[in-house]
Amino acid sequence: MNIGYVLLDGCADRPVPRLNYTTPLEAAATPNLDKVASTSRLGRVITVGRNISPESDIAVFNMLGYSFDSGYPGRGVVEAVGAGLRFEDGDLALRANLATAKGEAILDRRAGRNLSQEEAKSLEREINSIKIEGAKLEFRATVSYRGVLVFHASEPLSAEVTNTDPAYNRVGGFGAARATRKGEKILKSKPESRSRPAELSAKLVNEFTAMALEVLDRSEVNAERARQGKLPANCVLLRDSGDHLPSLPSFEATYHRRGVALVEMPAEVGIAKLLGMKMVKLEDRNDLRKKAAVFDGELSTDSIVYVHLKGPDEFGHDGDALGKRRCIEGIDRDFFSSAAKRLGDTTIGVSCDHATPCTLAMHSVDPVPLLITTKARGDGLRFTERNAARGSLGMMRGRGVLAAVVASSSARIRPRSA
Repeated sequence: MNIGYVLLDGCADRPVPRLNYTTPLEAAATPNLDKVASTSRLGRVITVGRNISPESDIAVFNMLGYSFDSGYPGRGVVEAVGAGLRFEDGDLALRANLATAKGEAILDRRAGRNLSQEEAKSLEREINSIKIEGAKLEFRATVSYRGVLVFHASEPLSAEVTNTDPAYNRVGGFGAARATRKGEKILKSKPESRSRPAELSAKLVNEFTAMALEVLDRSEVNAERARQGKLPANCVLLRDSGDHLPSLPSFEATYHRRGVALVEMPAEVGIAKLLGMKMVKLEDRNDLRKKAAVFDGELSTDSIVYVHLKGPDEFGHDGDALGKRRCIEGIDRDFFSSAAKRLGDTTIGVSCDHATPCTLAMHSVDPVPLLITTKARGDGLRFTERNAARGSLGMMRGRGVLAAVVASSSARIRPRSA
């Protein structure tokens, strides 16, 4: 039987007063997803670990069955691979945000969320003009305000350094969201060990941060944005450092099926590359109907087709519950209308990589809902957070979810205790 696996980025939420104390998923009209759910068993998932607000990279790895007790490469490395940058063990890679600051005070971590790709590429060229003694740097603007930075030095560098972005902590090598207040400042990177590589890495990060402020302050791109009443992208916030490539079994070796990934963002692209999955990228990441057609076309008995849908997360970060509801309804109309037609020959799993509650405007520790279609009798419930808590699958760990989807394609699912 064909297998399709859909992750809705940041879709899980908490009850919102503006939606009469329902979640966006509960409030959304989702007739096609309801049809899929009607033949499914439901449950909840702790994607990475209890009391962890994970970033998407480590959450997606877990939801694909890859957990890291140690040795996580860091989101910076994953995105460098996804962006096609040269990276070798001993280099230092960091995820970057083009942001807005006044002095050292951060005004907006995403420069108003309206930075065009053309503007970002112009800023990329200016940032790459920065020269730092003892290292070469490569900066790549990936999608809008998002970017990745790689340092190449004549001696090994270390990921044991703290972030300059105050919105995330490093926990066991991966990023975890933390609550921030208005007026937070750009942080100084500090070495987390007394080793020469860590001290050098922190020094390079801090020198780059200071020089990027100067370069971007002089940028004509930012001058033009100011003339248009837009926030300038005048600083670079860095987080989630990494200094090595991971050694992982391939997706096909793990599941004995070819993996096909319909992915959009650098982190998901990097994960697919590291796992040896076939990647299918669309020119317009917002064209859900085209994505549904590609998803449908890639389904076959020798593959698992994984699709990552980004939209809900952005509305969660903006605290826009009405927008998130509309986004979910659009996904149902333009993507799940096609997927629902494949129920006869396809096992479908649907979940989230993490929750992004509108009331928090950040990732949270909340479990996320899960559905897995079944040949046996389903739970007969809509796919919502509250219904997932009532479902027969119970609570699962992220690393076991895809294996359960695969098992459901040939047999009944055995729920796993978290």
